[in-house]
Amino acid sequence: MIRIERIPTGPLAVNTYCVYREGNGECVVVDPGNTARIERFLTTNSLNVAAILLTHGHFDHILGVAKLNEIYGADIYIHKNDAQCLYDDELNEARLAGTSVPACKADYFLEDKQHLTLAGVDFDVIATPGHTPGGVCFVIEKAKVILSGDTLFRLSVGRTDLARGSDSDLHDSIAYRLFALQGDYAVYPGHMRETTLNFERKHNIYMREYD
Repeated sequence: MIRIERIPTGPLAVNTYCVYREGNGECVVVDPGNTARIERFLTTNSLNVAAILLTHGHFDHILGVAKLNEIYGADIYIHKNDAQCLYDDELNEARLAGTSVPACKADYFLEDKQHLTLAGVDFDVIATPGHTPGGVCFVIEKAKVILSGDTLFRLSVGRTDLARGSDSDLHDSIAYRLFALQGDYAVYPGHMRETTLNFERKHNIYMREYD
């Protein structure tokens, strides 16, 4: 059975997700906002980190990447359009927030429609630029779950007023990539509570404004 543990981390309460298959002994960490709570969870559940997946490169989602990489030797995956955020505090918005991110570099670049099998779990990558140019979502088809990062929230969407944001790109990513998926999915966002794709199709006022 696939397990998805939500762990709020970092100064902006990012939803970090630890995704693992029972009995596998490894997990995938998505968007580590820091490491302390993640490490406690991993130790308690006797899990090693097979990979670090990043939905985008903003500082609050990557603050724990370098340390997890150092401790566990886990490969780092990010879209090439956000890869520089891992070592550039101007691009990742850390400087704007008065902080800095421990620098590191990606091991692999994510691509649209890419399929990954990590820690015994299958992930499908959907490129969803808008919040950042390198934004992606991860679909775990067997669990009917979308890890949406800062692209789609419950009754909201990711902000586009930061540098490199694009309102039109974000709309198209949600309308033509996420909402185009067949059927319903649980949506686990980068902040706040989870939702479902059908609920957002019907009620998300930010998307309805474009209709």
